[in-house]
Amino acid sequence: MAPKHDISVADLLPPEDYAKIRVESRKRIAARKRNRRVEVGPFVTFHFEDFETIWLQIQEMIHIEKGGLEQAPSEIAAYNPLIPKGRELVATFMIEIDEPQRRKRVLATLGAIEETAFIEVNGERIFGAAETDQDRTSAEGKASAVQFVHFPFTDAQAAAFREPGARALIGFTHANYGHIAVMPEAVRAELAQDFA
Repeated sequence: MAPKHDISVADLLPPEDYAKIRVESRKRIAARKRNRRVEVGPFVTFHFEDFETIWLQIQEMIHIEKGGLEQAPSEIAAYNPLIPKGRELVATFMIEIDEPQRRKRVLATLGAIEETAFIEVNGERIFGAAETDQDRTSAEGKASAVQFVHFPFTDAQAAAFREPGARALIGFTHANYGHIAVMPEAVRAELAQDFA
């Protein structure tokens, strides 16, 4: 079945119905998410989104905020851009540092990190495009701890990424965070399904 690229209100469950399957849904999608995440360097984790991860996020927002399906259009508008549209991978990456003073100090050195993210397939780099809904680097050069990035693939790059055993790397070219990780084969295989 081809991946779905947008969520509509019709895809969502009324809060009372979602509450009945919430525990099972969270477990099922958490299991899928294990093969949709990659740690890069000491502080960054990429979480690759798709229809199901975003569906869960929207259902959870409605559940927690108790806005009912009337809340759905605003949540859909906020989260639909994070569902891959057929020739891209989309990730939320988080800069995770537990100690508050260290986090503040490190984030102050990572301005524009969202503009340096890349995926490399067989030696060819696909640079990420940061989500443009808001500026995630402050005027002072401090990076937000949560970033959203799209990796637009050509047909040839998507075909190369889909090849079993393809060597895929993910990382940054940022002067203060030049870390790279090899994408595990289980993650590459899972993400390859995002291409239409």
